[in-house]
Amino acid sequence: MKQGIAILGIFVADLAFRAGRQPVMGETLMGSGFKMGPGGKGSNQAVAAARAGGKVSFISRLGKDAFGDIAIATWKGEGIVPHVAIAADEPTGAAYIFVSDETGENAIIVVPGAAGGLSPMDVEAARSAIEGARVFVTQLEQPIDAARKGLEIARAAGAITVFNPAPAAAVPPDIYALCDYVIPNETEAAALTGLSVDTEDEARKAGDALLSKGASNALITLGARGALLHTAQGSVLIPSFNAGKVVETAGAGDAFVGAFAAALAEGMEPAAAARFGCAAAGISVTRPGTAPAMPTRAEIEALLRT
Repeated sequence: MKQGIAILGIFVADLAFRAGRQPVMGETLMGSGFKMGPGGKGSNQAVAAARAGGKVSFISRLGKDAFGDIAIATWKGEGIVPHVAIAADEPTGAAYIFVSDETGENAIIVVPGAAGGLSPMDVEAARSAIEGARVFVTQLEQPIDAARKGLEIARAAGAITVFNPAPAAAVPPDIYALCDYVIPNETEAAALTGLSVDTEDEARKAGDALLSKGASNALITLGARGALLHTAQGSVLIPSFNAGKVVETAGAGDAFVGAFAAALAEGMEPAAAARFGCAAAGISVTRPGTAPAMPTRAEIEALLRT
């Protein structure tokens, strides 16, 4: 019987800098804080899913270096089973993250490193993990050919397929038909559809556009407004959760995707799974960091009871 979640994506070491604003070219600013920790959208989503109660496998590629050691230690600590190729002559990736002291909002530069070379062959090597999972998740930080291969294996095996088109980039038309759920944020939805997503009605039109491209369902995250679950039968807006003061928003989308996938893997209905994801995201923004900010199952359930 299929169970758990298989996630294809990258790991990077997050190098987070806090300051009142970003410097302009040629300027040096004094910051208020720095922290290094585990990151990468796929790895963050794997941590989020594991902490939310999911049985998680993670498929990626690492360098043989100190950042790669951090990745392995992170997954071991979270009970995540790695299916990882090691590239001895390439570095593990890293991300520069600027976090505003004023708002907690962020700006990010990601260098995938060894994971930028993830290939369909690497994904094929992890076929058993994908075929045995109830839910498969991937994003766009690794090459699109690898993402497509994972989606194809998962679809053929009858897994629920979740595609998080982040960061925003052009998506080949054939990808959408492989997706049970496409989960972009507002910026990504606008980039994929060419439509504004400033209002709930506009989000619905963007959802229609994603369905017309071949996706079975669209789930557009709307920040503080929550998330719009849009299907051929209609749509529902899932409200966000206020769990406290916003400290950092960098991991919110990954918290949502990972928790949503964990809920689907348990058999929750889509709207309930989206609400579960919104609660996880609401908690994550009250903490610094990305993977370290992901809430536990008990924390999510406590917030849901409120």
